[in-house]
Amino acid sequence: MSLLFTLPTPVTLAVQNETAAFPIHRIFCVGRNYEAHAQEMGGQVDRDAPWYFTKSPTHAVRSGATVPFPKATQNYHHEVELVVALGADASDISVQDAAGVIFGFGCGLDMTRRDLQAASKEGRKPWSTAKDVEDGAVFGDLTRAGDFAPGDQRIHVRVNGDLRQDATLADMVWTCPELVAHLSTLYHLRAGDLIMTGTPAGVGQVQAGDIIEGGIDGLAPVFLKLT
Repeated sequence: MSLLFTLPTPVTLAVQNETAAFPIHRIFCVGRNYEAHAQEMGGQVDRDAPWYFTKSPTHAVRSGATVPFPKATQNYHHEVELVVALGADASDISVQDAAGVIFGFGCGLDMTRRDLQAASKEGRKPWSTAKDVEDGAVFGDLTRAGDFAPGDQRIHVRVNGDLRQDATLADMVWTCPELVAHLSTLYHLRAGDLIMTGTPAGVGQVQAGDIIEGGIDGLAPVFLKLT
């Protein structure tokens, strides 16, 4: 059957030292996975279970992209995050088995229309317009899990060279295997799924013309320029 129109080519991510690319299936994001960030947002960590929101794969961009400042916001924020990339399907798996489905890790930026998020919170409405932003999921090159193990590595972000966020992965409330295992009780996870694991404290506003650089020790950095 012919198509009425064509859609954009799906976004893929580069893998360090490899020629084959990683295709993105879905993007899951973890809310409030750093205690200090939860506090700066006026909330608290839910220690009973992690919770999630999603971003559209079509809104993903690779590191180094130059993108327009988004529509409908006066308060656009950076959030740097460790990204977990799944390389196998998973459903109802244990924490002990979760590492076996992780393909690799990367550094990402979860860009947020904070003013829209605040309005959504006040009205007890979904966060979709705040979080699922065009060009709002930015990913650096992936590193295979055999070459990187999350621990106490530094995670940070700079805007125009100024340090904004600075913490360690050890500050995460829920570990990567715990997140994968729990998420697999809610979805049939697939190879190509990405999990953005939350951001540390220090999120802040960016403007058109800013250059945002996120980094995690041992992983490829992520860069974004706003116009």
